Amino acid sequence: MDHEELRRRFATLTTAHIADACLRAGVPVRCAPTGVRAMTPGTRVAGRVAPARHVGSVDLFLEAFEDAAPGDVLVVDNGGRVDESCVGDLVALEAQAAGLAGIVIWGLHRDTADLRVIGLPLFSAGTLSTGPLRLDERPKDALEAATVGDWTVGRADLVLGDDDGVLFVPADRAGELFTLAEGIRDTERRQAERIRAGESLRAQVRFDVYLARRREEPGLTFREHLRAVGGAIEE
Repeated sequence: MDHEELRRRFATLTTAHIADACLRAGVPVRCAPTGVRAMTPGTRVAGRVAPARHVGSVDLFLEAFEDAAPGDVLVVDNGGRVDESCVGDLVALEAQAAGLAGIVIWGLHRDTADLRVIGLPLFSAGTLSTGPLRLDERPKDALEAATVGDWTVGRADLVLGDDDGVLFVPADRAGELFTLAEGIRDTERRQAERIRAGESLRAQVRFDVYLARRREEPGLTFREHLRAVGGAIEE
């Protein structure tokens, strides 16, 4: 899936749809920690991961831009640190000039007012006035992988972000996951329309049948019942 197709298809979906698709496809649901949020509400981002492990110097990001392709998203691993920021306006401007689609930071940013003017989508764990206070030894895989919360991602991954947070998916499963997500989206839209028209969700998913079956089969799960009736509210 090229970048234009990725943007086009993600524009009609949410990260929640993709996460549900991952569940259905048996793909690990790799969400960034809940604190990683869009700097500006309503921001969306989608692209291939361009990883960078921050060590205290901006040159690492500049080097990452040398290898990045237009549409990539800089994913910065600063270990979730809250004692320093690691991305500011100059890095965002350079990323924008290099054609990147956005920045995701497992850490903090600064220069918020300038970043809003620049307009490049940015997701981070928050803001702090001070920049890096140290310079660490550069790891060998500094531009090969980035750890965000519990997950380590690289160029074989896509990153998707919206108001629900940030999600990583394997690029080679993207077509399958997007197709599943589109089906889930369409089912949920029909369910919502029927609720607005007066048909409760309980009626749509035949909840009375589920309760009756569960009395006969105590081990029956609601997800099993939903699969049987074509529901999509949990996966």
